[in-house]
Amino acid sequence: MIDSHCHLDFNCFDHDRAQILENCSKLSINTIVLPGTQASQWQKQIDLCNLFPQLRFALGVHPYFLQHFDSSHLVKLTHLLEHYQNKVVALGEIGLDTHIDVDWQLQKYVFEQQLTIAKEQQLPVILHHRNSHNELIRILKTTQFSQGGVVHAFSGSLQEAQTYIDLGFKIGVGGGITYPRANKTRKTIAQLPLYTLVLETDAPDMPIMGKQGQRNSPEYLPDIFESLLALRKETRHELLQACSKNVRDSLLLA
Repeated sequence: MIDSHCHLDFNCFDHDRAQILENCSKLSINTIVLPGTQASQWQKQIDLCNLFPQLRFALGVHPYFLQHFDSSHLVKLTHLLEHYQNKVVALGEIGLDTHIDVDWQLQKYVFEQQLTIAKEQQLPVILHHRNSHNELIRILKTTQFSQGGVVHAFSGSLQEAQTYIDLGFKIGVGGGITYPRANKTRKTIAQLPLYTLVLETDAPDMPIMGKQGQRNSPEYLPDIFESLLALRKETRHELLQACSKNVRDSLLLA
């Protein structure tokens, strides 16, 4: 089982990270992807991946952290992606978010610049969205981005999901589907082609149902899988095999 999106590098895991990874191994969670969020965190991600063989890293600038953005970060990003080209699995987490107090033009500029870098480095991207599908899709089409990747924590319509799929992306399935009230997303995920689905936790965020207000963990990936299984028609083995294959197909996982 692969967690395609987990911020295990965040400080809230510093005291028990090794124990969590040991628990994950016992649960057959053998690979965990750490998306990048900000320049100051990139080296920690790389160091952790060198320390723990289960971990893989992507590097990028998340829109949440643009208050500390400097153009030199894009230069540093390009350098690191080139230096670790045989280890990095994607450029991300990047995207657009209308729910945060960060200048919209700055968000678009940084997103577009990172898409350009991903094209140059021939890397897939991990996309962040919040109420921004239309603009993300417009920019992806305008820039003719063709490297694909994963739409993280997808929530949207079947039509929006299909548009991303047509652009070469897989669809990230996270803790949101464990909530019965998430009817729209659950209905969409139930209808998507099997080859498009990837599992994720987004730990420490996006807690699953029953653990609201608690730190999320990659240890809960099996709970998300069980919720997905309940929505789908495939057998347990078929779904498990496909979700892992889909991550390998969308990100640069050996």
